[in-house]
Amino acid sequence: MTPRPRPLHHQHILLPQLLTSPSRPAMTAPLLTLVLLLLTSSVAVACASADPKGDLKRIRVYMHETMSGPNATLLTSVQSPLGGSATFGQIGVLDNELRDGLHRGSSSPLGRFQGLFAMTGLANTPGLLSAVDVVFTGGKYQGSTLAMLGTIQDLRASVERTVVGGTGAFRMARGYSSMVYIPEASTANNDVYRIDFFVDV
Repeated sequence: MTPRPRPLHHQHILLPQLLTSPSRPAMTAPLLTLVLLLLTSSVAVACASADPKGDLKRIRVYMHETMSGPNATLLTSVQSPLGGSATFGQIGVLDNELRDGLHRGSSSPLGRFQGLFAMTGLANTPGLLSAVDVVFTGGKYQGSTLAMLGTIQDLRASVERTVVGGTGAFRMARGYSSMVYIPEASTANNDVYRIDFFVDV
């Protein structure tokens, strides 16, 4: 009787095993060195393109976030499976308003700050991992977007995240963003943040 093959999902092959397996003599130390060299070169190129002699394009917007109520712009869609007051594994979504000023009544809308967030840290600081699309619906960059990725440890401190791409005027964009909480413009249910994008396009 021919033995049945093991299911594919039981066959775990780790990258180090794949590169050093004796059944694959071609995948030896020289190839591993080449792979590491290519990865290092890619990182070096990315760093160089993000620091182009101080000529990064700077874009400033103000994010208005409503925490609760019928007009809430963020919500938790999945609670932590650990229960209680645990946050690890919590997932949420947000669709905050972007404007050109601190106050809604005296500023114009520029776009939306749309994304996902997940609590990915087990330490005291929860480590809020965010993936965000900045969608410009008005102003100079109407129709363009910026994509950001990064972790937030403290929303009341200055937050930096990586700009990893974009569309329209920001195709192939690279850079970073700096977000700062503005307490004097915030209320009990509405937080206001100043966001500066520094982008190489």
